[in-house]
Amino acid sequence: MATAQLSQVPAISLITTKERTGSIRIGEIISVLKGEITGLHIKQAFSPELAEEITTNFKRNPGLKERKDGVPGQYVGASHYSRNAATYLAESESARPFVEALFADLVDPVRALFDALKRELHKQEIELRPARSEHGQANLCRAICWSGTGMYSLEPHDDVAQVLWAGKDSEIPPVANNTVVALNFYPSMPDEGGNLRIWSHKPTESDRKSQGLETTGYPFSTAYLEDLPYHDFQLKAGDIALIDGGYVHGVTRQAGNGKPRLLLNCFLGFARPDLVLWWT
Repeated sequence: MATAQLSQVPAISLITTKERTGSIRIGEIISVLKGEITGLHIKQAFSPELAEEITTNFKRNPGLKERKDGVPGQYVGASHYSRNAATYLAESESARPFVEALFADLVDPVRALFDALKRELHKQEIELRPARSEHGQANLCRAICWSGTGMYSLEPHDDVAQVLWAGKDSEIPPVANNTVVALNFYPSMPDEGGNLRIWSHKPTESDRKSQGLETTGYPFSTAYLEDLPYHDFQLKAGDIALIDGGYVHGVTRQAGNGKPRLLLNCFLGFARPDLVLWWT
């Protein structure tokens, strides 16, 4: 098996990135959804004061938990990773008050983006809504601090496998036929490291199977990735990043003054030409 895994040579996939400073442009968000831009980094997209308040609310949130699914980190909210839809959406309902407490009486930058995106997609006769079932519906986001202690705070992975294997009771597997977008807001960042790294490789089902990652897409080894080019998004508090989660990506080791690397995260994508779903 080890010989078979090493013999699988990862193909290089073209990545298209865009980085700029300033406010959100919904047209760019839609370009990522359509697979026209691989990675979008918007610097100083929300205020340092808002970022600091959200970080404080995360640290004292009564819903703060340690992840216990093999991906080290602390979080507030719910994750569909390694869960069926019934379990995930029930957890989403239970976690909703804690997610809302991240923003308290603050302006919610995630909701502001989704409201603007919903208006624009509506003009194109496209519905935007959370994934749902009789068990509940997805929250707008979750808050996460990755805490891996090796070369990466979050090991290299892709997001498509976990979507494909979300289960027959889930609405989200069809999104894997299009672009699975990871949307991240960064309220807090360490002084050094914690970069979002995206490799020029969009693994196929065969690639994942060769690495034993068919159902999770996590983690790809450094040996598998060592000959592939990559791009680092060097993030600061107040930034937003969107990437095509079908490409292998991870988070580099953190250093500096002890500030947490905190992100507000969700996923979204076309389930049908007239429907975009989001989930966490």
